[in-house]
Amino acid sequence: MSNADATVIDHPLVQHKLTLMRMKDTPTAVFRELLREISLLLLYEVARDLPLVMEEIETPLEKMQSPVLGGKKLCFVSILRAGDGLLQGMLDLVPSARVGHVGLYRDPETLEAVEYYFKVPHSLGERLCIVVDPMLATAHSSIAAVDRVKAAGARNLKFVCLLAAPEGIQAFGQAHPDVPIYTAAIDRELNDHGYILPGLGDAGDRIFGTK
Repeated sequence: MSNADATVIDHPLVQHKLTLMRMKDTPTAVFRELLREISLLLLYEVARDLPLVMEEIETPLEKMQSPVLGGKKLCFVSILRAGDGLLQGMLDLVPSARVGHVGLYRDPETLEAVEYYFKVPHSLGERLCIVVDPMLATAHSSIAAVDRVKAAGARNLKFVCLLAAPEGIQAFGQAHPDVPIYTAAIDRELNDHGYILPGLGDAGDRIFGTK
């Protein structure tokens, strides 16, 4: 899977806020709020093709047919813990969405994903499931999370991240070629510890102030 297979959302507001997040001196509270704002902007683009149905409503002047969202409500699936940073802004935009969580941590030696928690809504096969994690680095965690969500019945999925590495895009695409990737930027590479370069550091630590 090449970089062209990941959709980069290059809206000026997204790129400006991302630059602020990359700065090492950006405080935790500001970092968290910027991520919340970016996640709303990312979802705006990711949700562009949501299905609509016509419904009769009444304005102050007359009745009319007007579009509303059709089908089952969206499901956001957050990869813990950093995924919750993206989740909040998305819920601001679509507060009625259902929410699932996949708890994974990266083994420091193998860099492989280890699951410790899994809880998702019912009827995933009838919903668009948007899996979120700020960083697509090695893609081990993202691949494992999508594996589990598919096993729970999901058929229509998208993956949304803040930053992606070429290595992660390739690995994820090989594992899940049917799941499109949306990101704010594709960075240069991974270092020996599996961190994205130039990146923005550990997203979870910067969101929760545990650095």
